[in-house]
Amino acid sequence: MATSNSNSTLVCPECNGRLRETDTETVCEECGLVTTEDAVDRGPEWRSFDDDDTDRRRTGAPLTRSRHDRGLSTEIGYGSGSDSSYETRLTGRKRRQIARLRREHNRARISSKAERNQVYGFAEIRRVNAQLSLPDSVREQACALFESAQSDGLFQGRSLEGFAAAAIYATCRTRSVARTIDEITAVARADADELQAAYDALNRELGLPTGPIDPTQYLPRYAAQLEVGSAVERRAHEHASTLSEAGRIGGRNPSGVAGGCIYKATQEREEWPTVTQAAAADVADVAPVTIRSTVTALEELGDR
Repeated sequence: MATSNSNSTLVCPECNGRLRETDTETVCEECGLVTTEDAVDRGPEWRSFDDDDTDRRRTGAPLTRSRHDRGLSTEIGYGSGSDSSYETRLTGRKRRQIARLRREHNRARISSKAERNQVYGFAEIRRVNAQLSLPDSVREQACALFESAQSDGLFQGRSLEGFAAAAIYATCRTRSVARTIDEITAVARADADELQAAYDALNRELGLPTGPIDPTQYLPRYAAQLEVGSAVERRAHEHASTLSEAGRIGGRNPSGVAGGCIYKATQEREEWPTVTQAAAADVADVAPVTIRSTVTALEELGDR
């Protein structure tokens, strides 16, 4: 509710009554005339009652699924914003007291083993998500999937690192974000076997809406890594569509199909960049024979 302040020096121009000021209007108390109004929303009040110029803290961070407490807990920090001399003002017994309070406060934030597992798993998901440059929406959904797996008791006998990596991989699959298992395990603390075991449990118990990966999802990234240009990428997309329409993608590695389509496209015109089978296989993280099998399938379809 708007706060009001009376000012006896203000007089209504119609009835000479006393005017009352609110946050947005000035109203006559006698006749109700609105003499002035200011309906502009000037945003939140950023005053922090400490340093109005350099320490503009007023509202907290938004809620997030990537933290076990949704980001609602408080912290006892080590300083006061940009004021680096804050810690030096605490000496002797007061500094030790603050250190004990900070330690006990951090312990009290985690009240059970389940929360401790969430803290560890969510931190791993945030780290892997940042390493792979994935959007924040993938991180949030992966953390929600990790929590669902914990609620269903899927962690028993399996590693937390594997579930953190599997949650990211499963989220990428459901959101059509092209990331391979090898790409995730390259930055995660879990190996491919741990990720696969956790992913199988997630897919089996939670019924994830995952389907086969479309090879065209890999084409933009592979084309950028091989520096072949947009024309080659468009031609490779046509090759991948041809294989898909002919039903020749089933049972094949979609990453290898994408690499083979790019290799096939680069061989069609002399003015286009040249890519070797080894280079295409290295980018797609497959063996060169996979690239050759894709090219053979295209030639059998007469897609030249």
